[in-house]
Amino acid sequence: MAKRNYGWTEEKIDKYYRDGRGAGELSNYKPWLTVHDVPSKGNSTRIKGWKTGRIHQFFSNIERNYFYILEWSDSVLDIREQFPLDRVDTIEIAKKKGLNHIEDRTTKVLIPMTTDFVVTIKRNGKIETLAVAIKPADQLEYKNVLNKLEVERAYWNNKNVSWEIITQKDIPKHKVKNIELLHPYRSLEQKADNKENLLLEELIDSKTNTRPIRLFNLLNSFDRSNALDSGSALNYFKYLLANKIISIDLSEKINPRNLNIQDISIDSQIMGSDYNYVSSK
Repeated sequence: MAKRNYGWTEEKIDKYYRDGRGAGELSNYKPWLTVHDVPSKGNSTRIKGWKTGRIHQFFSNIERNYFYILEWSDSVLDIREQFPLDRVDTIEIAKKKGLNHIEDRTTKVLIPMTTDFVVTIKRNGKIETLAVAIKPADQLEYKNVLNKLEVERAYWNNKNVSWEIITQKDIPKHKVKNIELLHPYRSLEQKADNKENLLLEELIDSKTNTRPIRLFNLLNSFDRSNALDSGSALNYFKYLLANKIISIDLSEKINPRNLNIQDISIDSQIMGSDYNYVSSK
């Protein structure tokens, strides 16, 4: 098997641009870098996005975790990771600030800089762009890291785009774990059997009961009464959560054994409907 060449040349950079890397939006966007383009440190991840319908590329657990937060946010419209910055601009910024631009140690080619996330959001009825640099908190002590971030900050400032640094300290751990758990359940292979609607109906009916009902007991009962394999109702429950048809407190670890039906919130419009909300999605 041929050894990958991770070095940079002008020819390689030109090819990346010709291939459309760093261009496009949503499903058509191509990250400047993929997990195959950089030496692996064991934390690379590829995840298919809900919002974009494409495979996203992450080089660290912090990047992956922040992605889950973005995926869950209703205000986020598009997520573009490994976004390339115009090299002419970053070279000029570094020169003006008396900083060294990142370069390939072997070829001495100045490497195109990237921003970890460029996010399109809708805020107060307006479409905005947010640029985000992801860094482990302890790396912010290193001068070379800070110099690179300063060039990146100035680049986006010149474009009047909001820019911020996110570390692992800014990301709620339990919420990320919960979203990661729910992420594969955005769609269901067996959705055509309409059991998710039946479970929603049962949850709504149980919400009117004055005595506390354990979610775990209700899910087990649903499996038995519908002759389903054990755990099927739990999958339907995750589907309802992933699609925000129902909601619970995601700041605590999801544990059906510890949840009562009253811990589940259901939109008032759905509560007053004829339970056809799921099948209409």
